[in-house]
Amino acid sequence: MTPAFYDDVDHLVADVVRPGSQVHLAITPSRPNALIYALCRRFEGEASLTLSVGSVHSSAHAIALSGAARRVVTGFLGDTYPAPRPSRLYRDVLSGKPFEVEPCSLLSLVQRLRAAALGLPWTTTTSLAGSDLGREGAAVRATGDPDEPSKSLLLLRPLRPELTLVHGVCADRAGNVALTAPYGEGLWGALAARDGVAATVERVVDAGQLRGGPGTVVIPATRVRAICVAPFGAHPQSLRGNGIGGVTGYLDDYGFLADTASAMGSETEAELWYERWVRLAGGHAEYLKLLGLDRLRRLDLDRARRRVTVSALDPVGLDGPATRPETLTVLAARAIVRLVRERGYTTLLAGIGNAHLASWLAAEWLAAAGNPVRVCAELGFLGMRPKAGDVYLFSQLHADDCEALAGVEETLGGMIAGNPRALGVLGIGQVDARGNVNTSVLPGGRWMTGSGGANDVASSTDCLLVGTATRERYVAQVGFVTSPGTRVRAVVSQFGRFVRDRQSGLFRLASWLRPEPGALVGETIRSCTQWPFLPGEIAPEEPVGETELTALRRLDPQGIYR
Repeated sequence: MTPAFYDDVDHLVADVVRPGSQVHLAITPSRPNALIYALCRRFEGEASLTLSVGSVHSSAHAIALSGAARRVVTGFLGDTYPAPRPSRLYRDVLSGKPFEVEPCSLLSLVQRLRAAALGLPWTTTTSLAGSDLGREGAAVRATGDPDEPSKSLLLLRPLRPELTLVHGVCADRAGNVALTAPYGEGLWGALAARDGVAATVERVVDAGQLRGGPGTVVIPATRVRAICVAPFGAHPQSLRGNGIGGVTGYLDDYGFLADTASAMGSETEAELWYERWVRLAGGHAEYLKLLGLDRLRRLDLDRARRRVTVSALDPVGLDGPATRPETLTVLAARAIVRLVRERGYTTLLAGIGNAHLASWLAAEWLAAAGNPVRVCAELGFLGMRPKAGDVYLFSQLHADDCEALAGVEETLGGMIAGNPRALGVLGIGQVDARGNVNTSVLPGGRWMTGSGGANDVASSTDCLLVGTATRERYVAQVGFVTSPGTRVRAVVSQFGRFVRDRQSGLFRLASWLRPEPGALVGETIRSCTQWPFLPGEIAPEEPVGETELTALRRLDPQGIYR
């Protein structure tokens, strides 16, 4: 197969994607958004495609608005910026609107792609077992002890799409396509596709110019069917260029991401967004023109590095006492430090939201005390040292100072599932008194967001959960188990830390910070949770200190998690 080169993304999609196809959208920090938009234009209203993708958020909402998909296999449906939250678009997805969904976890999806790429009839996973994910579709049966999900295995069918869509850094004239770390799914989606890969790239270069040093992998031309040059083809997501072919790369367009999430809040605004950014007669060229050269230049990674470095030196711009979310984050960071010292954890997996801010803060305190831990994020960030001033968990700026960059399997698998000294720090949608987490389905069948990589973490390693306590969130029993609670060590709320009671197996309050003057422990638990008030020693928590609050606000100067 000799790759065909195209001058236009829409022509590429029209030629290589057939109605009813099963198409995979590569799971990397540089999602193939130009191809997704073209896919939506080509198949708008047909509801014929089966798509698989690690997460559906931001510009991928175009899939829902276009009506192009019949079924989507994914681990997440919602928004991730400015903070993780559900999207109105998917509240009825379990009823088949705007498409049918097969919910999964991030690692299990990659494991299915890997099985297809290796020609395996089945693969095994320690994810999904003990949860309500995987009841249909990929999962076959569990083996081992059903009461100990971490000791159970699930057989999964391979995921073999007809075509995989990728956005790479560069292609050479022979048709090889270069990707850079962090890899996300790496090469597995590309190698799993029966008919090969359709790729957009920033540039086409001569043979021999794809060597970018460490952190570069190449999809061989023998697996590539079609290529089109599409500058900023991952926008509004980021791209790390590593200098391959002279490509520096670009940062996530946070303004675009926030505006998109906001627009999805109403049917009218969502349609206007789709009309403006997707339903374009001029395709990708018109999209770039609408964005404007000045906006795109501001996203240049080198410029972004200088801008964030300078802003991090400025005084913190937020005054006043700690807010409730900030108190939650500080209490969670304290709880992480406590667990690391008590149990000897060396690695933290940071879930997105207050969980990753707490992980960053705890790692900073532990390093200062001579007890360093490595912070990881699921797409392949290992040993993170976050760039102050950029609060997005998956920012390419954080990749600059990582100890290593890898992919989903190395992170959720090797660094977490295979590491007995790892601690997962995860957010919640709902959590019950046994530590089971529901981030999938609300009572009445409305969709929340899904697992992402949380199920993979909770199924295999010790966890700390972070979430504001309300009676709607801290429930007596979750109606859907997204992540099993058997490995949860602590649950942190805005007024204290819960630990598991040895006799009942339920969580009880172990530390207490009065949320408001005159508040009592028992009344607070009854008013903010549906959990029983269990007896036990309760240690006082000190109010959030100025030093703690300053450290947190230097990480989040814009107050996104305030």
